[in-house]
Amino acid sequence: MHKIVLLDKPRENPGELDWSALQELGQVTFYEHTTPDQAAKRIGDADIVLLNKTVLSADTLRQCKNLKFISVIATGYNTVDIECCKELGIQVSNVPSYGTEAISQHAIALLMELTNRVAHHDAEVRKGRKNGPTDWCFWDYSIMELEGKTAGIIGLGRIGKISARILSAFGMNILAHDTFRDPTWENETCHYTDLETLYAKSDVIMLHCPLFESNTHMICKESIAKMKDGVILINNSRGGLVVDQDLADALNCGKIAAAGLDAIEVEPISMDNPLLQAKNCVITPHISWAALECRQRLQKIAIENVRGYLAGQCINIVI
Repeated sequence: MHKIVLLDKPRENPGELDWSALQELGQVTFYEHTTPDQAAKRIGDADIVLLNKTVLSADTLRQCKNLKFISVIATGYNTVDIECCKELGIQVSNVPSYGTEAISQHAIALLMELTNRVAHHDAEVRKGRKNGPTDWCFWDYSIMELEGKTAGIIGLGRIGKISARILSAFGMNILAHDTFRDPTWENETCHYTDLETLYAKSDVIMLHCPLFESNTHMICKESIAKMKDGVILINNSRGGLVVDQDLADALNCGKIAAAGLDAIEVEPISMDNPLLQAKNCVITPHISWAALECRQRLQKIAIENVRGYLAGQCINIVI
C-alpha cells in the first residue's frame, strides 16, 4: 500500500471538504500544518506527499529516500526545490487553474470598494449620520465612474482575461502587458503595450502576473514615478511584486490615489507594515482563492494528480 502524507491542508472551514477520496488511494497521514524542520521526519518513508505551503528544501528532499511524487495543492510551487526534485527523479504536479473566475471577481471587488466606498458609507449610515434634517445624501470620498477610463492589466493570462472582460463591460479601455500576446484579444478597446505606456496611460492598474525573479518588486518608486497621478493599484496576485514602503509613500502623498491588496510580500502581514497606516489602502487577508467552489476544485484536482500518478498517467506535471 502506498504511504501518503498530507503535510498541510489549504485553509478550510470545519466539515466543508471531505478527504476520503484521498484515503482510498493509500495509507494517509494528515497534518494541519508542517514547519520546514518537521517536514523530513513527517514524510519518513512515504512515497507520495501533498502540500500547500510547506517548504521542501533540497536538504529535506534528500532525506526522504522513498519519495517519488509531490502533488502541490496550489498553482504556485515555489516552496518546493524543483531543481533538487529533477536531480532525485521526484515528479511534481500542481493545480494550474482552480480559482480563475473567483480571483478575478475579488480583484473587481477591491476596485469597486475603492471607487464607491460602500463599506465606509454603510458604516456611516449605521451611525445615524446625515447632512442635516433634510439632506438625504453625503459622501466622504470622491466616487469614480469607470466608463471611458483606462485599465492597465499586467498579465493577460486566464485571470487577466476575465478581468479584462468585466472591465470592458464597464466601458473601460484595456491596455495589456504580457510576455505572450494572444492576437484574438486585440480589438478597438483592448491593446497590448509596453510597461512604460501602460504606466503612463492607465487610470487603474491590475497585477495578474505570476512572481518571478525578473519582476520581483516591479512596483517600486521608480515605476510609480512613471504612473499617471491618481492611479488606482490592485494586487491580488503576489505580494512580492510590490515594494510595500514605496507603495505606502505613494499613497500618503497622493501619487497613487488608492490601492486594493489581497497579497503582501510577508504574510501574515506584520503590524508594523507601512501599508496598514497608509491612506486609501484596502487590504484583505489573501482570500481571492477562498470561495468554497475554488477549494473544492483545488482539492479534487490535487487528488486526481495522485490518482493519475498511481495509474502511470501523470497529469499537471511541473517536472
